[in-house]
Amino acid sequence: MNELKSIELFSGAGGLALGLHAAGFQHKALYEWNAAAVETLQYNQRLGHPSLEGCSITRADVRQVDFTKYLGIDLVAGGPPCQPFSMGGKAAGMNDVRDMFPQAIRAVAEARPRAFIFENVRGLLRPAFSNYVEYIRLQMEFPEFSISDNASWDQNLARLERHKEREGKASVELRYRVHVHQANAAEFGIPQHRHRVFFVGFRSDFVTDWSFPKTSHNNSDSWVTLSAAIRDLPAPTSRAAKKWHNHILQPGAKVYPGHTGSALDRPAKALKAGAHGVPGGENMILYPDESVRYLTIRESARVQTFPDDYVFLGSWSEAMRQLGNAVPVKLAEIVGASVAKALAGQLPKKAKSSADEALQST
Repeated sequence: MNELKSIELFSGAGGLALGLHAAGFQHKALYEWNAAAVETLQYNQRLGHPSLEGCSITRADVRQVDFTKYLGIDLVAGGPPCQPFSMGGKAAGMNDVRDMFPQAIRAVAEARPRAFIFENVRGLLRPAFSNYVEYIRLQMEFPEFSISDNASWDQNLARLERHKEREGKASVELRYRVHVHQANAAEFGIPQHRHRVFFVGFRSDFVTDWSFPKTSHNNSDSWVTLSAAIRDLPAPTSRAAKKWHNHILQPGAKVYPGHTGSALDRPAKALKAGAHGVPGGENMILYPDESVRYLTIRESARVQTFPDDYVFLGSWSEAMRQLGNAVPVKLAEIVGASVAKALAGQLPKKAKSSADEALQST
């Protein structure tokens, strides 16, 4: 099979991009709005990082990007901003101007990829957002359906439901089989309890055999701990630490009620984009003697399974923001590899139907 091609929206510092490249996808373009994250991507590209080789990296407002130039590409991927649905934020959801799911859906409608992967925080699956999640899912199933600007999202949801009931099965329009799954990164061998929601879709004019990857680390006895992830790194105050990228002590860590850090003998708490890990002390290490210190950027990158040769630009707080918004590279690779395998085995529906007919006639 030819090399799989992909584009990505809302790339951040590159967690999803690195994982998908490791899974077999060659990126044609990455789009990101945050200037510091774009600088990190471009710097690593200049260093020759293989995951970014030959890729166009653009600082852009995705609302202004024309995706028709990627018509028929294998994969569209991305992580729409999670703040509208994050448990750590105001959770304004569909009423938050940062909700970019409509742009992700537009990218699918214009590029008509063979598959897509979009991820977000588990807060999206809260009961308060259940109808909106169904609205997102149905738009992904029928990305060319015309959403009325003169109707509310729930009115458009009703229109989509009627469309699926009356026309969906017989329609020849662009349609996707959409799967929604929640995954805890720790259950896939990642040293962090990080729950993400994945929307995975395959174009319906192809037959694809796919299911979400099975977990490999199902209980505390098999989890990868924070200690295991960082034990070979030197102390950040040592002379040896100078040989490592981004491994510098950040002073000022404190314990207070509800802000206690991550224990060494378990997977870390989910890193947060806030500079100090508010509200749970997620960006701190909690030692057995109950002392604490902040994770260095390199230690945080280990928690997010970034390779050691990947460099983060900016201050500690800015780099931690990039890491706190990232998808664990290994989790992205696992999900991406399952999609790549499914795409490798895809058959156009006509070819599949002919084969079935031949079998039935014998």
